[in-house]
Amino acid sequence: MNNVYLLCGLAIIAANLPFFIEQILFCIPAKKVKGFHWRLLELFILYIALGLLARVLEGRLSPVHAQNWPFFATTFAMFLVFAWPGFVWRYFWRKPGI
Repeated sequence: MNNVYLLCGLAIIAANLPFFIEQILFCIPAKKVKGFHWRLLELFILYIALGLLARVLEGRLSPVHAQNWPFFATTFAMFLVFAWPGFVWRYFWRKPGI
């Protein structure tokens, strides 16, 4: 059960990282303001990384269950909901130039 809480906490943090960090792909300094397309790419990469971590954790406890597209559509939608606070901070709440 602790793995579930750990995974949910990591998902909330990972979903908001693209909106708080200005480096492209978390390592390349951006010459200008990082575009929204980079943030979406980073969000997708973090979703894949978290999914792989979840698969490893599930494999340590029991046989891994096969998943179809509705599972991935639902978890990606949930990941986008987790990203809402970072999106609001970046585009609605933050003053320009900060």
